[in-house]
Amino acid sequence: MDFGDLLQRYFAASDISDMTPAAMASGTERMLVDLGLEKDRGKRFALWSLLYMLGEAPDLGASFKDEGDREAARNFMDMMAAAEGE
Repeated sequence: MDFGDLLQRYFAASDISDMTPAAMASGTERMLVDLGLEKDRGKRFALWSLLYMLGEAPDLGASFKDEGDREAARNFMDMMAAAEGE
């Protein structure tokens, strides 16, 4: 899943700064539904990652059944925190 494709699909925007609050709320809701329905681990991780960057990601235990996927998500969170600290 490409970041630009996700923005277009869920928020009808090519730039995150162009999103209105209503588009953000609506797109986030659709992403949460799709996250709950998605079976492909990679796609689930991509959806969860974008939700995390938007501050809307659900709990790891609710999002990932596999411990390896939860550990990958923790690593992603650590990398994001490190990038913010730079």
